[in-house]
Amino acid sequence: MSSTIPVPDLEAGIQYWATQPANYDGVLGGYGTGSLPRVDSLGSRRFLLDLLPELSTVPSPFRGLSAPPSDTRRVRALDVGAGVGRVTSDVLLPLVSDVVLLEPVEPFINEARSRGKASESGLEINDSGYRVLWKGIADRSKSVTFFKGALQSFDPVAPGTPLDRVGYLPQDGDDDTESKFDVIWCQWCLGHLKDDDLVQFLQMSKKALRDARSLIVVKENICREQNEPVTVFDEQDSSFTRSDLAFKNVFRDAGLKIIREKIQHGLPEGLFPVKMYALREA
Repeated sequence: MSSTIPVPDLEAGIQYWATQPANYDGVLGGYGTGSLPRVDSLGSRRFLLDLLPELSTVPSPFRGLSAPPSDTRRVRALDVGAGVGRVTSDVLLPLVSDVVLLEPVEPFINEARSRGKASESGLEINDSGYRVLWKGIADRSKSVTFFKGALQSFDPVAPGTPLDRVGYLPQDGDDDTESKFDVIWCQWCLGHLKDDDLVQFLQMSKKALRDARSLIVVKENICREQNEPVTVFDEQDSSFTRSDLAFKNVFRDAGLKIIREKIQHGLPEGLFPVKMYALREA
């Protein structure tokens, strides 16, 4: 008697997340009001600055007093499975010029747009009553472009028509929606992709990187393993939790090499370990 191993179902996952509150607490499984958001975002920024110190805007251990000024090009990032825009707001906008935000769950993308619109208007509180002030949006020095869709059908090279945009607009009406990225950030969303879909998305993401220094960053829960890859299925939200070796097999199959890997410390007890991987073309 054979048994079928369950795999993520896109619609089931979207339906589950659509029932969760469209706020930090909802997208973080009930941990949005404690220390987790701050610890996580600080760890993410530190990880990114270790790899791309030129993103530091002030003299620091990442960018010394004598460091040459960065070139004038706008630094672009893609934030996938972005929820209500937490990583965009707290990790990426402090470091980059322009963010493209992708999210498939309608209440989440609507809340992200609300936060972006409120920030553009210089408001501290958005329509949902949450405190927001996305860096660089009110003065239009930075931008966020919103796309509604799932990773399974999204091509970072040719993302299509955006849902909305806030902040900076290219001069002379130029369209930058198909410009390539310096950073592609994937956090707490890749469990909703089957292995083949994940390999395909990472291969497309690799083609969307601007140059040899550009990065794909994966930050995900990892489950335990014993010298072989392990994948655990969660029926509640129809997702996978992969082990370290399972992720590394996917990265290899996608033609990517690991530049740096690091465990995120300081998160509440009782959660899966969270690991960051910085990837470039192999």
